[in-house]
Amino acid sequence: MVIRAELFRPGARIVSPELFNQMTTLHGLVMIFVAVMPAFTGMANWMIPLMIGAPDMAMPRMNNLSFWIQPLALIILLSTLFLSGPAPDFGWSFYAPLSTTYGPASTDYMIFAIHLLGISSIMGSINIIATILNMRAPGMTLMKMPMFCWTWLITAFLLIAVMPVLACAVTMMLFDRHFGTSFFTAAGGGDPLLFQHLFWFFGHPEVYIIILPAFGIISSVIPTFSRKKLFGYKFMVYAVAAIAFLSFIVWMHHMFTTGVPFAAEIWTMYATMIIAVPTGVKIFNWVATMYKGSLTFETPMLFAVAFVFLFTIGGFSGVMLSMVPADYQYQNSYFVVAHFHYVLVPGAIFALISGTYYWLPKWTGHMYDETLGKWHFWLTAISVNVTFFPMHFLGLAGMPRRVPDYALQFANFNMIASIGAFIFGFAQLIFIYVIIKTIKGGPPATAQVWEGAKGFEWTVPSPAPHHTFEIPPKFIDEEH
Repeated sequence: MVIRAELFRPGARIVSPELFNQMTTLHGLVMIFVAVMPAFTGMANWMIPLMIGAPDMAMPRMNNLSFWIQPLALIILLSTLFLSGPAPDFGWSFYAPLSTTYGPASTDYMIFAIHLLGISSIMGSINIIATILNMRAPGMTLMKMPMFCWTWLITAFLLIAVMPVLACAVTMMLFDRHFGTSFFTAAGGGDPLLFQHLFWFFGHPEVYIIILPAFGIISSVIPTFSRKKLFGYKFMVYAVAAIAFLSFIVWMHHMFTTGVPFAAEIWTMYATMIIAVPTGVKIFNWVATMYKGSLTFETPMLFAVAFVFLFTIGGFSGVMLSMVPADYQYQNSYFVVAHFHYVLVPGAIFALISGTYYWLPKWTGHMYDETLGKWHFWLTAISVNVTFFPMHFLGLAGMPRRVPDYALQFANFNMIASIGAFIFGFAQLIFIYVIIKTIKGGPPATAQVWEGAKGFEWTVPSPAPHHTFEIPPKFIDEEH
């Protein structure tokens, strides 16, 4: 909100440029490490044992430690705003030498917080893998698991693979800052580009760590409200595995303009475009699941359909960014901001909201307020597009990202984006209200909470006059 208020009009100076930079840095770090990832991990802890027929997670105590590290890390990260010097102000990707040679003293707190969050993620992942591989109910083979379990199993392996790389990068930063080493300092024989290679070798699989559990949630919600089995289950599993594998070999598409060898750029460009294939498989399978289904549009389904449509827009702009000559024009512009927010907000956040509405009756025993849920959806879906779609035009017109002020020709689109952002923020207050209201009470949720959903009722043929006709008990629905 601070970022969008400052960018509402040029020359606003609502906050200082220094505070603006601190906000952009903390916004990225907090949303990725302390908002989206823990939310998906929480859903995994709650739903995976239920889905595979396990009594609990494999290692509850380690799980407990994994959880309690997170609020501690968040406090350490946010405490940088209140220390005597400035908070980290070099962007969420904390490139060296901005974060090493020139970083404020509070950078050390950020490094410590990232270490803690990495430890938490690794412990959570070990637990999920151990649970899924060892605690499935008899007869529950891997290829019979719900897609949510599959996406989390693969995500957990990704986390274990890439978190140590981030830990190495921030440890090298710490050594450069305090122990006289020169890992990222050219004057001492190091290379600032080494930091980017390490960071993006973590950072690119990280975006799939954020989106794969979202794919799992959408693969649960869409079949339910289509009244059909998920189309092409095996191909969905293979697609997730393919996406995970390819995510490791495309990190250099974040570095096309840094002077990496031309052959590496071409390889990365093709590999990045290939990722669109398994992702496209998933999109087509979701659409095929809905095709000729008995569709109803309760709140979880609305968010799921919006996810499919808007995530695809983010995917298209990603393919544009994957082309080396085009990327030279787009890089470091608001086009990039538009791209990854279309993937992460209507992608990860919409899936989280969809999953919350979908499982809230199971979690609380109460049905949420459907009318408020639909208000939340429409305000969110409209405002998210009003916020992020104009950013494509801003980027193509040449507005750089991470700037607290800008030239006059960008004023109109920035004003529209800021208005959309504040409506989006207001809509999430409705969401919080709905959750609290549901926890406190509401109509009791039945065991088959979505079975008698509106527009889907069992129709029984009229019996012939000389026959008695009994409806089998499994078809009797108390409500109808």
